[in-house]
Amino acid sequence: MHHAFYLQAPRSLGDPELRHHNASIGHAVSADLRSWTVLADALRPGPPGSWDDLATWTGSVIEHDGRWYMLYTGISRAEDGLIQRIGLAVSRDLLTWRKHPANPVLEADARWYELLDLTSWRDQSWRDPWLYHDPGDRAFHALITARAPAGATDGRGVVGHARSPDLVHWQVLPPVTAPGEFAQVEVPQLVQLDGHRHILFSAHAEDHSRQRRDRLGPGQDGTFTFSADRRHASAAPIYPGDGPLGTLYAGKLVQAGPGDWKFLASRADHNGTYLGELTDPLPVFRTNGGFSARTAST
Repeated sequence: MHHAFYLQAPRSLGDPELRHHNASIGHAVSADLRSWTVLADALRPGPPGSWDDLATWTGSVIEHDGRWYMLYTGISRAEDGLIQRIGLAVSRDLLTWRKHPANPVLEADARWYELLDLTSWRDQSWRDPWLYHDPGDRAFHALITARAPAGATDGRGVVGHARSPDLVHWQVLPPVTAPGEFAQVEVPQLVQLDGHRHILFSAHAEDHSRQRRDRLGPGQDGTFTFSADRRHASAAPIYPGDGPLGTLYAGKLVQAGPGDWKFLASRADHNGTYLGELTDPLPVFRTNGGFSARTAST
């Protein structure tokens, strides 16, 4: 059974851009990645005055010693949602989640990352944690959407990094990617495919830096990859932005079976309007040093 935890907001808001300050974490299950059953919400904003009382945004889930651990993003009303922090929730069954009393467990460190500076960027970026366990050092790691504290403001987007022995106590480390290419790199995911490590991330067209656009031409919305071995970013998104499904954002690779990788993502129409829909699984094709996703008609 596959479990999906996702950012959700009421359609009654009308404007999809309002979802960011009205979000909770939904939960659905599927046996085939196509037909989904929506379950009770996984997490909602905390009580008034708490660090996550405005909205909770998704992160990722990992199993450890018979329990499930979720890192998630929270923002508060007191700060008008401008400062992002990361919290921990724990579950025995993936259905009932309890926020950890040590929350927030992960905050940006000014040595490596930009803090709130409205002359540089619209918020303090510290969100979208992706959890993984490294058997080599017996520790847990998180990749995080963040910004470097220096350099051209339109190129400070980096994939942040933190390490923990127990998922509660975290050491913030330098970023795993270099700045320069993007203003922000959202929803990272680390995958190993054919012996190579890749970091998936998403970026909007306007978040490509001038340096990158001068070198490669106009930016595109979509899901891209960094090579974790060489730290470079692909020039084109995994799925073509002019494909029949529109623009696919926040894409993830999922194994439908051993070695059978599929690509799923949130949809926007050809005008870039967020639709609040998840694609059916798309087949993944290996390319020279990477991969791409296609429908039957592309």
